[in-house]
Amino acid sequence: MAVIHRTTLNPGKLDLLAAWLPSQPWYAGGGAPDLAKAGGFRLDDPEGEVGIEFMVVTDASAGRPVPYHVPVTYRGAPLEGAGAAALIGTSEHGVLGTRWVYDGAHDPVLTERLLALLHGRAEPQAQSESDTADPTVHSRFMGDDIPEGAAVESVRSGMYGTDVLLADPAGSGSWTLRVVRALRGDAEEAKGDAGPLHGEVTALWAPPGAEPARARFAEVRASTER
Repeated sequence: MAVIHRTTLNPGKLDLLAAWLPSQPWYAGGGAPDLAKAGGFRLDDPEGEVGIEFMVVTDASAGRPVPYHVPVTYRGAPLEGAGAAALIGTSEHGVLGTRWVYDGAHDPVLTERLLALLHGRAEPQAQSESDTADPTVHSRFMGDDIPEGAAVESVRSGMYGTDVLLADPAGSGSWTLRVVRALRGDAEEAKGDAGPLHGEVTALWAPPGAEPARARFAEVRASTER
């Protein structure tokens, strides 16, 4: 299981996100982001090479705080083949040295582990504690399993989130793994051109001054395109 180091990160996560968020098509803030941490969870990389965190931050730049879900991966070297849109920035970790911080929707390790979570093959971990499971993260898959050999065909962000298009090389089907960005209630239907719901991951986040709320962090739908 992942070890959470009690050390410095310079620049910090919120500073990196504040510089990156305004360029995203799903960001609806006003001016410079005013961010605060608001929960999340982690998944383990079986190889122990990539840190995987599903972060929630609230942005108060437009008045009422808006919760955003930003999955990130932390790597000790650049991700080969990743475009400029995938990189959030770099930071100096007090123990591990330089870390390349990526938008997790563009990282194949995060995609694989998120699918493993949906299929019951991965256990969610607490965001800030080592070796601690997080039982508040719920996942379910209602459709046919996505084959383990399913390949990422494209990653595209829009105003409703980031869609990872997956396809079975054998031609049996294709699916859209959507990373929800502006969080809504877990029972609310997705917006945009989404097909039938086949799977979902819900988790808790902490609204400022209120009780924890459950929201849908990711969903799988039958793809409407190939």
